[in-house]
Amino acid sequence: MLTAQEVPRRTRRRLAWLDALRGFAALTVVFEHSLAPLLPEARLPVKAVFEPGWYGVMVFFLVSGYIVPASLERRGSLRAFWISRFFRLYPLFAVAAAVMALMVLFGLVDPHIWWRSRTVSLALGHLTMLQNLLHMPNLINVLWTLSYEMAFYLLLTAMFTFDVNRRSTTVSLGLTAAAVLGAGTLPVALLSVGGPGRMFTVTVVVTVLTAAGLALAIKGSGALRRAGAIAIGLTVLTLLAVNQSYPGPWQGLLILATMFAGTVLYRAEQGELSWKQAAWVALVPLAAIWLARDDLGTQTATAAAWLTFLAGMALRHQHMPRVLAWLGLVSYSIYLLHPILLESVEWYWPEPLTVPLSLRLAALACVVALLLGLCALTWRFVEAPAQRLARRLTSSDATTSR
Repeated sequence: MLTAQEVPRRTRRRLAWLDALRGFAALTVVFEHSLAPLLPEARLPVKAVFEPGWYGVMVFFLVSGYIVPASLERRGSLRAFWISRFFRLYPLFAVAAAVMALMVLFGLVDPHIWWRSRTVSLALGHLTMLQNLLHMPNLINVLWTLSYEMAFYLLLTAMFTFDVNRRSTTVSLGLTAAAVLGAGTLPVALLSVGGPGRMFTVTVVVTVLTAAGLALAIKGSGALRRAGAIAIGLTVLTLLAVNQSYPGPWQGLLILATMFAGTVLYRAEQGELSWKQAAWVALVPLAAIWLARDDLGTQTATAAAWLTFLAGMALRHQHMPRVLAWLGLVSYSIYLLHPILLESVEWYWPEPLTVPLSLRLAALACVVALLLGLCALTWRFVEAPAQRLARRLTSSDATTSR
């Protein structure tokens, strides 16, 4: 997702509503993850009727779908796009992963048993950010969403290479149909199930195919470029269909469908297609709600996420509160860092119900205050410098054509 530092000032004002949405979505994810360690008595009643975490990430996915393809098309350069994405995601990702690794080292967090027997595979999977599509546990629980962001970027790359990147409606509805038809029948971990050797082999193959495909798509020409795009597309679609961990095959396909639906809404807003044509993507949330018919919390969260995004679009020309815009600016930091603070709380208070509610509420307020302070620092010293470097590296790239 573009940040306020990545676009001109006039465009920043025009996209302030997206920052406001991201800031609000980030806070709902923090609320979700604070329930277990600080408010366990409220967790089940809340989640029975509304999944705040699912709501937050679906808003994030819609925002990414709306603006990321526009960034690629505006730049007109796969090289510039991937440099931007790399410096947007990886520097803070590395900081958060290093902090979590230190917490594991000092016994503050109990690592998943797989980390003891499959360290190389899991490390390589996280470096690709495809760990969730390789059926691996995540070092930080929220990292699973980055696998779908990465899958989206890779599919966009393949589509851009074949000049079909504007067929967002077709792709969104195709992924939705695959989710509906495959619900209950698509396998889980078909490729990665087995011993450590099997997982290592699959991880290496996926890494090589993805890296080689990207290199060819970015630097190659003619048939080699198209071959790279095909390798990328087939790898990602295969992983989506048969090798996901949480949340599951049909949910993962609908996540990608939702992101491409966000792109459709952008194209309608820009006048590239009519709102009548764009209305077909209403089938995406309807399918998601129908497939989650036994889970009221997920149904209401899905509906609320779409309604929130559409409300944001309707208010896009209105002034947005500065506090929400700032929260959107640091939302990636909020998203990656809050589980680390909450893990510390859980280690300190393993039995939260034995702690007075007033003290737990005070702790929650302290966690949020400390989180926002840390996010201000990581934005200033990690995210912003990385994005400035990305702009310098891409300043010579053409912005009007590939």
